[in-house]
Amino acid sequence: MLKTALLTLLSLAIAVGVGGGSVWYALQAQDGVGAIRIGQWTAFPEIGTQGADPYSKARVAREGVLALGKAEGLSFIAERDAAGEPLRRECAYTIEGGFPTARFWTLYAADQSLGVVDTGKPRLAALQSYQVLRQPDNAVTIAVGNRPAPGNWLLTDGFGKMYFVLTFYDTPIASSTGLSDVSLPSIVKVGCNA
Repeated sequence: MLKTALLTLLSLAIAVGVGGGSVWYALQAQDGVGAIRIGQWTAFPEIGTQGADPYSKARVAREGVLALGKAEGLSFIAERDAAGEPLRRECAYTIEGGFPTARFWTLYAADQSLGVVDTGKPRLAALQSYQVLRQPDNAVTIAVGNRPAPGNWLLTDGFGKMYFVLTFYDTPIASSTGLSDVSLPSIVKVGCNA
């Protein structure tokens, strides 16, 4: 009798542990059910709709974010550079390329909770479409790092993992048909502080 009870408790503990661990992993991963990937950027186009998968709904509830509906816009998150290495706050990057058509877009460096990185300075680790300098072909080059750079500069500071969050508002790419021919800027590592 005691042996049966212990085996039952052990089975329950394993089931709860493995089940809880898999849910935690699914909510932490930037790739997953319903995700689309364009270059280094990942988005969940269904996240603000009735058709969102349960993991997307749980991610929104856990993080307490306001998810954009399809008609409102689309957010992309990058956690790796063009070489496939994780983004680090102590490294400098160049974000370069064209941006899809949108009424307005924002780009910010984020910490683990996807909040804006605290730079400890008056300047935020964020840019928006109305304040960037564009090249003649409408492409944008943004220097990212803790040292000022000419042109477009996104300040980051500190050490540890970092994400980039790129959100397009009022854009045709928010519909599923608009994503087929979209190209997003690439993220290239320039160097890291020793």
